[in-house]
Amino acid sequence: MPNYYLHTTNAKQALEAIAKGQSCVRISVDLNLSEQDFSLSDQSLVLDEDNRLSIDELKKIVKKTQRIYLCSDGDMVPLEDRSRGYYKLAPTAGSPLLEISGVKMHISKGTDPFVSASEMAKQAVRKGDKVLDCCSGLGYAAIAAHRLGASEVLTIELSPEVMGLRAQNPWSNDLGNKGIVQRQGSSYELIRTMDAASFDSVIHDPPRFSLAGELYSEEFYRQIYRVLRRDGQLFHYTGNPHIIKKGSSFVDGVIRRLKAAGFKNIVKVEHLMGVSAKK
Repeated sequence: MPNYYLHTTNAKQALEAIAKGQSCVRISVDLNLSEQDFSLSDQSLVLDEDNRLSIDELKKIVKKTQRIYLCSDGDMVPLEDRSRGYYKLAPTAGSPLLEISGVKMHISKGTDPFVSASEMAKQAVRKGDKVLDCCSGLGYAAIAAHRLGASEVLTIELSPEVMGLRAQNPWSNDLGNKGIVQRQGSSYELIRTMDAASFDSVIHDPPRFSLAGELYSEEFYRQIYRVLRRDGQLFHYTGNPHIIKKGSSFVDGVIRRLKAAGFKNIVKVEHLMGVSAKK
């Protein structure tokens, strides 16, 4: 059965078209990847013969401004997971973003989550590279690396909840393409099992320090250095720089530990809230 994704914007468009007495409305139901025309009949949005949304249902969607609903097989459910914490996909003007317990997992202010992830990939990945993508989330950076011409991308995500949501996200579909390998598990543990000098570039986009401090440790940076080939490149998302003690910023601490691990040419990339470095 086809999937339809509804949120405040397209539900509002449908309501406005119904109010004007239109017979059809052109909207995106795949989270801004494309648009198509849908019929309006009996004060309802007709997605297909099994999926119709009444005015009341559309109004319910409009009220939940930070929620995406998946409509399929006559059912409508929010794209979220409350089994452990609260994971959800939230709508934007472009690709959806991942939110965990109220914290946005992407750069989204003034940009699109997929675009910002693509910019991160460009900081490290060159055509033909074998790429390691740590803490991949919805997989946007891994997909971008593949599109940049990477020969192979190994992408690791710890959370089964996140992997479940990205399996329902149309923007993550290209993770199934040949040349991208997905693994579920801890980047901190799995990197220890990898051969030395086995990657040309690494994209490291960990959760915030308070949730995964080990992924900002010198020990982990040494593992990244070990698996990189000579002249290999790293992009490390660090999040908003903030003062942790007088005279020393969080990012400066990251840079000190990267240097101690052996990295050189370390540069702050402020618009992407991270640093680039080279082996």
